[in-house]
Amino acid sequence: MQLGVFKSGRCRLASAGVGKTETTRGAGICSASAGTDTLNYQNIITDLLKAVQKMIQLTNVHKRFQLNQAEIVAVDDVTLAIKEGEIFGVIGYSGAGKSTLIRLLNGLEQPTSGSIVINDLEMTTLKGAGLRNARQKISMIFQHFNLLWSRTVEDNISFPLEIAGVKKAERDAKVKELIDLVGLSGREKAYPSQLSGGQKQRVGIARALANDPEVLLCDEATSALDPETTNAILDLLTEINERLGLTIVLITHEMQVIRKICHRVAVMEAGKVVEVGNVLDVFQSPQAEITKRFISQVSDNADADEAIKHLQEDTNGKLVKLTFIGERTEQPVLAELIRKFEIDVNIVQGNISALHDGAYGTLMLQLIGNPAIIDEAISYLHANEVKTEVLTND
Repeated sequence: MQLGVFKSGRCRLASAGVGKTETTRGAGICSASAGTDTLNYQNIITDLLKAVQKMIQLTNVHKRFQLNQAEIVAVDDVTLAIKEGEIFGVIGYSGAGKSTLIRLLNGLEQPTSGSIVINDLEMTTLKGAGLRNARQKISMIFQHFNLLWSRTVEDNISFPLEIAGVKKAERDAKVKELIDLVGLSGREKAYPSQLSGGQKQRVGIARALANDPEVLLCDEATSALDPETTNAILDLLTEINERLGLTIVLITHEMQVIRKICHRVAVMEAGKVVEVGNVLDVFQSPQAEITKRFISQVSDNADADEAIKHLQEDTNGKLVKLTFIGERTEQPVLAELIRKFEIDVNIVQGNISALHDGAYGTLMLQLIGNPAIIDEAISYLHANEVKTEVLTND
């Protein structure tokens, strides 16, 4: 058996021929015996290590500001672990503390108390050159692009490389590579005033990638864009995450953004993280009231609210909300229900949302008939992995 030691989610192979794999989370050691294809082994190990390796760890982080002799608590005792290579979303309404949180991650703000560790570096202890060097591996893209208007596309992307002292030939090669990556070929000599909003954001993304960062912070990066352009930028971020293995932390007030690209999400309210989990799990079983409100942005139709209120007051039958996850969204559950039980089914509202890790669907039904048979139908749905909630006026 041959051994390799991993750091930051990478495993060094001791030989070209490897086979059965073992990983020991605590010791940080991976082992292999000869026989299996090397590439398959590397892919398996990379996936396993990303599942356990923390790129960012916040522990009991507080941030307080003084304003006119009053204390404002912007971040209140936040503890979070963000894995290497994942797209992690932070969602909250205005004033929730998410912008302050992201500024703490890149060192633009220092916490009042608590610990912030990024790729084994304690950010709160870094100063001067040490902090500047650490920031080169933590890039950021902004809501309003923050481009240099007197510079062309290629000059904007080249700017951080100039500051880092990279030689011109190397800068030019890197800029060309990044322009191709973000889909701006042919626009190299254009100025920001000649670009659309989506193209400006692509320049911002390319510039953020110039120094080969390990973490990409996105501060409301799509909220200034129209829906179609937003989807294109989110697709680009997903591609970058998959191709470069980059850890992306994305803050937003739009659940559609979280739904489309994030692996996990933290929900913030009044400076606190009130809920955190895999996006699919949070959609299926939201715990906090604010999380339920966010999910309703993409799963409910506001125009149906009045009809639902009216039906809730109707004593004839029961109003139920069905939730489907993954493959169940493709199954003929409603047809099965009608065939098996002598009840009338009135469809009130339905919706299917595509999440990063699968589909999430909701269906609002009014079930009319014998109460005992309705209860049997609801039990049948539960038994077939369809979450069912009976809606009342309470």
